[in-house]
Amino acid sequence: MRDEIAATADDGSGRRALEKALDAVVRAAGASVGMLYLPAPDRRVLYQVLLSGVSRQFAAPWARVGLDDPIPVADAVRESRLVWLGSQQEMAQRYPRLGLVLPYDFPLAAAPLPGRAADGTGPALGGLVLLWPGSHPPQLRPGEREAMESGCVRLAEVVRRAADAGGHLEPGERPVVLKPPQPPTPGPVEAAVALAFVRRLPGGSCALGLNGKVAFITEEAAELLGAPVSHLLGALPWEALPWMDTPEIEDHYRAAVISRLPRTFTALRPPDRLLRFELYPDASGISVRITAAEEDAAGTPGAAGASGVAGASGAGPEGVPGAPGAAPGPADAAPAAAVGPGGVEPAGVRAPLPSRATALYQLMHLAASLTEAAHAHDVVEQAADQIVPALGPSAMALLVAEERRLHIVGFRGYTADLMARFDAEPVTADTPATRVLRSGTPEFFADATEFLAAYPWAVIQDDMAAWAFLPLIASGTPIGSLVLAYARPHPFPPGERAILLSIAGLIAQALDRARLFDSKHQLAHSLQTGLLPRTLPRMPRLEVAARYLAAAHGMDIGGDFYDLIRIDDSRLGAAIGDVQGHNVKAAALMGQVRTAVHASAGAPPGEVLARTNRLLTDLDPGLFTSCLYAHIDLDRHTAYVATAGHPPPLLLRPDGSADVVHLPPGLLLGIDPEATYTATEFPFPPGSLLALYTDGLVETPGGDLGEAIRATAAHLGEAAAAATSVEDLADALVHRSQGTAARTDDIALLLLRSTGPATAAP
Repeated sequence: MRDEIAATADDGSGRRALEKALDAVVRAAGASVGMLYLPAPDRRVLYQVLLSGVSRQFAAPWARVGLDDPIPVADAVRESRLVWLGSQQEMAQRYPRLGLVLPYDFPLAAAPLPGRAADGTGPALGGLVLLWPGSHPPQLRPGEREAMESGCVRLAEVVRRAADAGGHLEPGERPVVLKPPQPPTPGPVEAAVALAFVRRLPGGSCALGLNGKVAFITEEAAELLGAPVSHLLGALPWEALPWMDTPEIEDHYRAAVISRLPRTFTALRPPDRLLRFELYPDASGISVRITAAEEDAAGTPGAAGASGVAGASGAGPEGVPGAPGAAPGPADAAPAAAVGPGGVEPAGVRAPLPSRATALYQLMHLAASLTEAAHAHDVVEQAADQIVPALGPSAMALLVAEERRLHIVGFRGYTADLMARFDAEPVTADTPATRVLRSGTPEFFADATEFLAAYPWAVIQDDMAAWAFLPLIASGTPIGSLVLAYARPHPFPPGERAILLSIAGLIAQALDRARLFDSKHQLAHSLQTGLLPRTLPRMPRLEVAARYLAAAHGMDIGGDFYDLIRIDDSRLGAAIGDVQGHNVKAAALMGQVRTAVHASAGAPPGEVLARTNRLLTDLDPGLFTSCLYAHIDLDRHTAYVATAGHPPPLLLRPDGSADVVHLPPGLLLGIDPEATYTATEFPFPPGSLLALYTDGLVETPGGDLGEAIRATAAHLGEAAAAATSVEDLADALVHRSQGTAARTDDIALLLLRSTGPATAAP
């Protein structure tokens, strides 16, 4: 199993260069945490490849980030800009998912790695995230910004060199964690003096690594905690001491690591001893002072901010995930091919089960992520991204019941061939997945022996060693099953079972909403595609190309439309329009507008729009529509055009020049039944091309529409010189539109080129 960046160079120089570059930019910017992301080959996902200043546990929820996720690094890479969050409040407002899971004081900056072009343009090669201590001012200092920008350039150079060498740097299954800076090694006398100094201080002292494990502890501190030094060294406090396994205590540790600010809190050591903890973090770990609190247990004040009381849960070791005594699994783990991209511990090393605080934050993060999942596929991806790295399964599968069969809607860590064997299984079959669906009761198997005892006829085909089968219940009704598989035997104590059931409940609700959304989307899509022309009529002496692209938001359905109406062998009508809204109602109204235009085709353009307008005002749909209608006469070589609030057409002349056709303005359809529309006539000789479009082709958020139309006209002339057909030209226009900025509207495009003896190819 890979646990590091796979470098194209045989000596690993690419990986080492990245590590040095990240370490340099973190130091130069004075940051406390650094994260480097590289894209997957399809560029739809960013993978965290390098991590500095925190443990993998903290970064696990963001080890894999979709390019469209509402996460700072995704915005920075997608939009090629710096994202700065100077305060906790700004974080919560702009990125509520992060603000919910990391409610601590720390500024954050995310920046793209410049693209491959000489001037740094083009798709970003990756993303860099830096965090600063909570004591940092809310503004990014000029020197820090300069250090970050130059660091991104250096990181991009390393990635480009690897690509130029014949390959690229591939993300490993888990990010590489850079070693924290080590303090200078003291001499014997200095070490003895330092130890004597520590022991003279009241109470006890200990040191935690950034991963939370005890690296040093005095006898006095161990005595206060009620455990021998040998039991505490190398352990996480909330695993070694069950009374410390509370979200409050671990939250103070998380806050200290992330914010790099001191924390103070009081905890109750059963039965009645109060201990005061003072945490002092830096880049290498946390120094902790432990003293007996003066207050008694009954009079201890409540907690707030960076100090307070953390109460003990009283749970015994058998109820604590990851408590001492849980037997590790055998060393013969499943092969690496069976491990999901989320990453688990290498073979033979059992990953610790999550503490209560980790599980709590994971649930919060998963809940926030699932609220943004619009489609069933999104639910699968979000669930896999959160569950696999946080809870340690090697594989997962999500199944839903449809037409009395269990269908697999997504999986992670399994092969497609294996999943195909279990797809469309009858719900009446006697298997764990179908049984939990019918009964609504989960089943847990810590090893193969337990599994085969319950299902002696079964054949284990996934090479796994432990399983959890969880019912997906939405609105009180089981709708499917969640399967989690582990490469090694895995105990399921009560606390972890409760966590898994909560996660299954969140997934079930999100999946139920997503399936409803998908059904509505399919209905609207079918309606819209049914109303748009399947084919355009062929006309002698005319070449035609049309494109329609739905916006990547909402229902992905709108009211943009185009049409071409053959009147006779030399005359035709062309229409394009945009109905307000992105829903089924808009798509239905679009069909009515097309019908009205068809009914009036052949009349002058102004009259066509006037008749359509009167029909829409009589219907009173509550939606407005823009429309442009063109009457083209190929014998007379003229075009006669009128507009109802629609963007003007573009005209490409035979000599290759292109201009915007300025038309008298007209009122949108559906507002005033008495509105009139004035048409404009202009030459349309052979070799001319008329481009009709909706505003989604040219408009960008915050940009000037007029300037965008003029820029598109200029591009039309340039693209026509390189295109070999109107189809190629249509593709070029759409491609430019998709690459300039994030689109928020549908795109409809209709190109009409007059041909004949004088035709000039575009």
